[in-house]
Amino acid sequence: MKKKLLKMVLGTALVMGLAACGGGDDEAGGDTATAGDAEKIYSQKCSSCHGGDLKGGMGPDLTAVGASKSKDEIAGIIKDGTDGGMPAGLIEGDDLDKVADWLAAKK
Repeated sequence: MKKKLLKMVLGTALVMGLAACGGGDDEAGGDTATAGDAEKIYSQKCSSCHGGDLKGGMGPDLTAVGASKSKDEIAGIIKDGTDGGMPAGLIEGDDLDKVADWLAAKK
């Protein structure tokens, strides 16, 4: 039990640390996640937990997430986070919409 709790605390700390590293003001343009497509945004903000191939890791498998969740449900999870350890607000605005739409197509 103690090992599970320790893993969860360390995992959450890692996610929060990675989320902090992904921030910044991207309004200046250029080749940033904001200017990129959904796959690039996913790669920069989500793949550390959900895997580069969407098959999961610390986070759940997303290869067929669109088969069980709508775009709006996916967007809500990204926006609000989960009790299971996903922090809220990792992606916002147009980027959130792009990633939710892309993931909803995964069936």
